[in-house]
Amino acid sequence: MDLNTIIQVLDSTVRLSTPLLLACLAGLFSERAGVFDIGLEGKMLIAGFFSAAVAFVTGSVWLGLLAGIGASLAMSLLHGLASITFRGNQLISGVALNFLASGLTVLIAQSWFGQGGRTPSLVGGARFEELTLPFAEALRPVPVLGPIYADLISGHSFLVYVAFAMVPLTWWVLFRTRFGLRLRAVGEAPDAVDTAGVSVKGLRFAAVMICGLLCGLAGAYLATGLQAGFVREMTAGRGYIALAALIFAKWRPWYALSACLLFGLLQAVALRYQNIDLGAFTVPVQVMDALPYILTVVILAGFVGKAIPPRAGGAPYVKER
Repeated sequence: MDLNTIIQVLDSTVRLSTPLLLACLAGLFSERAGVFDIGLEGKMLIAGFFSAAVAFVTGSVWLGLLAGIGASLAMSLLHGLASITFRGNQLISGVALNFLASGLTVLIAQSWFGQGGRTPSLVGGARFEELTLPFAEALRPVPVLGPIYADLISGHSFLVYVAFAMVPLTWWVLFRTRFGLRLRAVGEAPDAVDTAGVSVKGLRFAAVMICGLLCGLAGAYLATGLQAGFVREMTAGRGYIALAALIFAKWRPWYALSACLLFGLLQAVALRYQNIDLGAFTVPVQVMDALPYILTVVILAGFVGKAIPPRAGGAPYVKER
């Protein structure tokens, strides 16, 4: 395998891991605050639809991005009301959001555009264009380092750089700020936080809304950056893979980056190498498509070890009187 092939595979890895990384960090904020969120898939899906729909109608990808974030925040608010305010089961609420988004996006897309649950293709200013970093073309002739900088580091859309910048920002917020300390404490001992006079519901709602913001970015990237429009069920289980990456990372931001890059690499390899001829038989394309999901289960079952979630995770907090 030559350098160009390696760079192409790694370039695909970065692009495919971006929505996983944003969704994984979204789940990290929510679950660190004690609110389990199975609804990452649904939030990404509805954000992807509204971002593509608004971007197509207005011709502005930025308005589409705002619409996608708004739709995801609305879903997060609904999840917060169900699981925090009314103390419902968090897992059931998340699953319900996934079903709601799955049906609602197809229904509205068919009603608005009449194309079988998809939006028209996005072109021009309705999509995020690739950004060329400074000196990329000038450094391209430099052996090894030039192609890596020009073809791997440079040439991605705006949201890719946002996603990777969110990793150190998330680490700093969670582990170097008072807000992060309180948020983590809410996920471990909410009664102690309440005793200190801090609103447990307020912190959990804040975490859930941050989760919605990041899922909105992930869904918008899928529809306006990675692809050129919305198609039904376009998330294809990425929300669940993000949850698996979160467990694999043991609820830590830098480990989450490594886990998402690993799962992105598996998807990139599966997309590039299809119908592999092994001489005696040919590996079917369906096997390669299923490979990332199979290996996700194998990794979680055999390599994660003991992953301990926040102690108060999944349990609604009832204030003592």
